[in-house]
Amino acid sequence: MSLKSHCSPEGIMATPSPEMPEKSAETGFQPYVAPDVVMPELTFRAVTMGAVLGVIFGAVTVYLALRAGLTVSASIPVAVLAISIFKWLGRSTILENNIVQTAGSAGESIAAGVVFTLPALIFLGYSLGVSDIPRVLLLALVGAVIGVLFMIPLRHQLNVVEHGALTYPEGTACADVLIAGEKGGSFAGKVFSGFGLGLVYKLLNEALLVWRPRPIYQPGWYPGATLAADVTPEYLGVGYIIGPRTAGMIFAGGVLSWLVTIPMIKFFGQGLAHPIFPGTVPISEMDAFAIWRAYIRPIGAGAVAMAGLFTLGRTLPTIWRALRTTLAQLRKGKSAQPVAALRTERELPGTVIFGGTFIMVLVVWALLAFRINPGVHGNLVASIMVVVFGFLFVTVSARIVGLIGASANPISGMTIATLMLTALLFVAAGWTGGAYPAVALSIGGIVCIAAAVGGATSQSLKSGFIVGATPRHAEVAMIIGALTSVLVIGFTLILLNRAYTRVEPLTIAEVQMSPEMKVVGETNYQGKTYQVINVIGSHKIPDGRYYFDPGAQRIDFQERVGIGSERLPAPQAVLMSTVINGILRQSLPWGLVLLGVFIVVVMELCGVRSLAFAVGSYLPIATTAPIFCGGVVSWLLQQVTKRQESEVSSGALFAAGLIAGGSIGGLILAALVGFEVDQKVVLGTKYWATLANSSIFGLVVFMAMAAALFHVGRKKLE
Repeated sequence: MSLKSHCSPEGIMATPSPEMPEKSAETGFQPYVAPDVVMPELTFRAVTMGAVLGVIFGAVTVYLALRAGLTVSASIPVAVLAISIFKWLGRSTILENNIVQTAGSAGESIAAGVVFTLPALIFLGYSLGVSDIPRVLLLALVGAVIGVLFMIPLRHQLNVVEHGALTYPEGTACADVLIAGEKGGSFAGKVFSGFGLGLVYKLLNEALLVWRPRPIYQPGWYPGATLAADVTPEYLGVGYIIGPRTAGMIFAGGVLSWLVTIPMIKFFGQGLAHPIFPGTVPISEMDAFAIWRAYIRPIGAGAVAMAGLFTLGRTLPTIWRALRTTLAQLRKGKSAQPVAALRTERELPGTVIFGGTFIMVLVVWALLAFRINPGVHGNLVASIMVVVFGFLFVTVSARIVGLIGASANPISGMTIATLMLTALLFVAAGWTGGAYPAVALSIGGIVCIAAAVGGATSQSLKSGFIVGATPRHAEVAMIIGALTSVLVIGFTLILLNRAYTRVEPLTIAEVQMSPEMKVVGETNYQGKTYQVINVIGSHKIPDGRYYFDPGAQRIDFQERVGIGSERLPAPQAVLMSTVINGILRQSLPWGLVLLGVFIVVVMELCGVRSLAFAVGSYLPIATTAPIFCGGVVSWLLQQVTKRQESEVSSGALFAAGLIAGGSIGGLILAALVGFEVDQKVVLGTKYWATLANSSIFGLVVFMAMAAALFHVGRKKLE
C-alpha cells in the first residue's frame, strides 16, 4: 500500500517554465522543462545516487513487507532526499533529481514483488538459504526487466495521449515535489528527523531492550483473548500514511481473530481430549499463539485469497479497457509517432524491447530446466506463460496506477489469478508432483514482480512527463536501478530468514514416514547426524521442518523457519502457497479456508472493501494494533487542523522517515542476531529490569513517539 495524493495535474500545468516550453501537440500540456531545452539528466552521480537509495529502500521494503504485509511508495521520499543531498553536494538539475527518484523507486517495487511471492517456497517445503540467492536474484531480475520493457510501448498512450484522463496521483505528487525543490524551499528535514528518531528508537527498544518491545495483556477472565502491540516506529508510520480508514479496517480484522475467533476456539475446544486437524495437540493445551498458528492462519489465508479475487473482479472492466486501448495503440505502430521525435518523446527502440524479452525468456527456461525442474516437460511452456501473463498484468497495473493510484493496485489479486490459471493448466497436463509447485510459484513470482515494476515505471514516467524528462533516460535509469536492487534484495531476504530461524527441542516418538513427509537433506546438530524432513498436510505432525533420527524413528528437534514466524509472518507469501497447495497438492484444511472465504463474503455483502480487513485477520494483533495507532494520529490531525493529509505534508514525510529509520534499525538488529552478538548489547534487562519489562512503560514511550508525529504533522510545509 502506498500514499494517496490530493494533487492534480492542473496544479502542475499552472507552473510555467522560464523557457516558455512548447506544448504537446496531442494534449496541449506544457512540461516544466521545454522539449527543446537540453540540460544534464542521465549523469553518473544521478544514476549512482538513485541506485544507492534504491538498494536502501529495497531492503527496507523487504523487512516491512515480511513483518506487516504492507509496502509504502518510495518515490516521494527518494525525490526529497535527492533534492536535499544534491543541495549539499552541489547544484543539480530537476531532470537529474527525476532520474534519482526513478532509479530509487525500482528497489521498493521489486522488493514488494519478491516478498509477496518467493518466500512461499518455504511453505511449499523448499529451503531458502544462501545457495538459493542466485535463484531469487534471477527471478527478480527477469520480473524487473520485463516490467520495464513491457511498459515502454504503453508509455505514450498512458502518459501522453490520456493525460488528464489518467491522473497518476503518486506520480503527480512526486512531480510537485521535484518542481517545489527546483523553486526553493526545504522539507527534507522532516524525513531526516523522522529517520533519526525511528532508528534511535528501534535500537534502544529492540537491541538494547531499554523498554519492552511487545507490551501484552491476556485477561484471565476471557481465556484465549490477547491484546499486544509491537511498539515500533515503522508500524506507527505505516498506519499514519495509509490513513485512519484503512488502518482501522486492518485492526478490525485483528480484533475478529484475536478477541473473537481464538477465544471461541478455546471455549469450544477446551473439553476435547483429542486434537483437531490441522492442530496436532488438544486445544486445551494450546495458548493463543499456538491456536493462531494452527487455525487462524488458514482462515486468514482463505480470507485474503477471497478478498484478492473480489479486488481483481472489480478491476476486470479496467483490464478489458486497458487491453483494448493498448492493442489499438500498438496497431498504429510507428506511424503515430513523428519522424523526428521531440526529446520528451524519445524511447528505447523496439529492438531493445524484443531482444530483451527474448533473452529473459531464455533465462527463465534455463533456470527452470537446469535448476528448478530439470529433466521434465513444461519448462518452455512455463517460460512462454511468463511473457503472456507478464504483458497482460503490466498493462493492467500501469493503467490502474494511473486511474486510482498505487495504493489500490491489486498486485496480490493479479498474482493469485496467475497462480490459479497456471496451476489449473498444470493439473490439466498432469503436472502436479515433483517440482511443479515451485515452477508455478516461479511464474507467479516473475509476473508479480513485473506488475509491481510496471506500475512503478508508469508512475515514474508520468512524473518525468510532467517535469519534461527524456523517457529513454528514465527507462535506462529504471533498468539500472533494478539491476542494482536485485543484488541486495535476495541477500536481505536470506539474512532475515536465517536470523530469525530457531532450532527447538521437540520429541515425537514412533514416527512412521508417510507421503506427507519428505526428506530434504541431512544436518549435523549437537554432534549427531539427522535427516531433515519437511512435513505438509500430516494429521499427526504439524507442518514444518524437523530433525529426524531414522534409527530411533524419532523426531528430536523442530526447525522454526524465520519467515512465517510471528516475527516475520509474510501473509502474502502464505497466501500464494495456499493457492498452490490447494490446487496442485490438494492438502489444505478446506473447512478453515472456507471460513475465511465466507467471512469476506459477509464483509462484501455489507458494502465493505474487504482486502485490508482480510490482511488484518491473518496478521498478529501485535502488528495491527500499532498500525491502528498511526491511523488514529492521522485522524486526530484531520480533526484538529481541518485538512486532509496528502503525500506532500509534514506528517507524511516524517512518517516516511519513521518507516525508513525503524526498518534500517530492524536490519541492523537482524545482523546482530545473525552474528550471535545481540545478547552482548542488551542493557535494559541487566540494569533496570523492572522498568524494561513493564508493558505500561513501553506503551508510554510509544505514545511519546506518536505525540512527536502529531506535533510535526500540525506544521505546514514551507
